[in-house]
Amino acid sequence: MHTGQHHEDRLSGVFFAELGLPRPDRELGIAGGTNTSQLARMLAALEPLPKELAPDAALVYGDTNSTLAGALAAAQAHVALVHVEAGMRSFDRAMPEELNRVLTDRLASLLLCASDTAASNLRRESLPGEIVVVGDVMVDVALRLQRAARANVPAVRAHGLEPGAYLLLTAHRAGNVDDPQRLRALVELIESLPRPVMFPVHPRTRARLTEAGLEQELEQRKGITLARPLGYGEFAALLCNARAVLTDSGGVQKEAYLAGVPCVTLRSSTEWVETVASGWNALVDLDSSAALEALERTPPSERPPLYGDGRAAERCVEAIGAM
Repeated sequence: MHTGQHHEDRLSGVFFAELGLPRPDRELGIAGGTNTSQLARMLAALEPLPKELAPDAALVYGDTNSTLAGALAAAQAHVALVHVEAGMRSFDRAMPEELNRVLTDRLASLLLCASDTAASNLRRESLPGEIVVVGDVMVDVALRLQRAARANVPAVRAHGLEPGAYLLLTAHRAGNVDDPQRLRALVELIESLPRPVMFPVHPRTRARLTEAGLEQELEQRKGITLARPLGYGEFAALLCNARAVLTDSGGVQKEAYLAGVPCVTLRSSTEWVETVASGWNALVDLDSSAALEALERTPPSERPPLYGDGRAAERCVEAIGAM
């Protein structure tokens, strides 16, 4: 089931094409609106499907509104729920994603964790579901595609950039872009960064920048490139060849770690706490001085395999088959 939460083609359809995935059996076409209204529309669309399809189990991934909608629809229909990437915690309840993953974990029969830390979080919360550490399925993807991404220097140079000589930046969290004061702080941070800066702009972020009259300000700054959203392959090439990454995305923090690229996180907390503890990720919120200081740090000499060996998907299948 594809809810449509991520509906812009370069944030959705391109992944099916580039990763060789089959199209979803059902596309619900639900996008836009507040978190609450989006969740309500998803639930209404999902409600009849368990009765129609009579599934043995429902599987949800991550921490999006779609994740929680699928979990609630399954629970209401008394369908066993599997949560992949269970147990992640930023301990910041102001984040919609934190609410989504906490509630989903409480409903799940099988909790598949990316790390021992995630499993420990679940045990502390005394959740009823079975907890299994499988590793992170995104490690599987990264190990499969990373070598080609790193070698894809033409994709980097197509943007006028040289490998190892630019910063890659992403920002889309509501807490950073929906609040006018924090949006202004984000823009000031971007403007303070050493150039060049590559900034693929999420549709939500571009809309907020335009509304605030800040898009043109950034576009006029020499050395800052505001690009359209990128497909997985192109983004992976830019990430693997960057000097460092600045982001408020949980997924990009993890991808940077897997690629051995230093990360500066534009948040005060993260669910990927192991990347911070290992020294590869720094939490700076929207503090320009802290961001610049983090960018000057020398990366650690070691990068332990925090999230598995690239066989997480196999372990997920095994655990689901044993339910």
